[in-house]
Amino acid sequence: MNGESVLMLPTGVVRLVFSARSDVGSVRAVNEDSVMAQCPVFLVADGMGGHARGDLASQTVIRVFDEHIEADVPSTPERILDAIHSSNDAVRDLSAVDDIGAAVSGTTLAGVAFVDAGENEGFHWMAFNVGDSRIYTWDGSALEQLSVDHSAVQEMVDAGLITAEAAEKHPERNVITRAIGADEFVDTDVWLLSATGRQAFLVCSDGLTKELDSDDITRVLAAHTDAAEGRGNVADALVDEAIARGGRDNITVVFVESLLGPPPGDGTHSA
Repeated sequence: MNGESVLMLPTGVVRLVFSARSDVGSVRAVNEDSVMAQCPVFLVADGMGGHARGDLASQTVIRVFDEHIEADVPSTPERILDAIHSSNDAVRDLSAVDDIGAAVSGTTLAGVAFVDAGENEGFHWMAFNVGDSRIYTWDGSALEQLSVDHSAVQEMVDAGLITAEAAEKHPERNVITRAIGADEFVDTDVWLLSATGRQAFLVCSDGLTKELDSDDITRVLAAHTDAAEGRGNVADALVDEAIARGGRDNITVVFVESLLGPPPGDGTHSA
């Protein structure tokens, strides 16, 4: 899935170029990941492995966001948060009252949205995360993880009990500590980044990061975000590389790049 959108703002024009792909991988029989790549929201939901109705849980998040967020116009932080909380309620409704443990439906949620934060705040990219799907920023040469995994091994890393390298192979690396649908109230990490010049974000499920480390992802991005290669190939390139490495889990990727320029006809050039 490749696409482009243009947002006309009072202060300028934002051009968005994005690509998205979700693949079952080489081992799993069912794809429990879901993806949304529809301006102004770009998100990944990974149904909780080993839990009931994981695929339906992730699909429910996409449905709720589609119902709550108007397409092709900037959203607001309040609308995004409302969609997250409504998604939590809808996923909880998939589980029976007496369901516990692995019987509870759930999903991760990670994404970015272009929002109007208010008259005195201006336009921002809003990043949001629940679980261990990830959000990265990309400046054309350096990859930086923005989100923090809500996982048992990340808590061990934070406590200094294991290294980040050891966490990648730890037997509890798939145990997440937060999920959409797990609790009555969802605790969401949120970041607001001012919309400026050229910005790019990678959002992915852990099916990508199980196969590719940061250096691998950086190498693929560097090769496929060059203008000569075509930015529409980014999601396909990353998913194909993960499958080539084994594809042990479902793999979902969204890559979105934004360019903020001046209003038409003001005689200046974008950064």
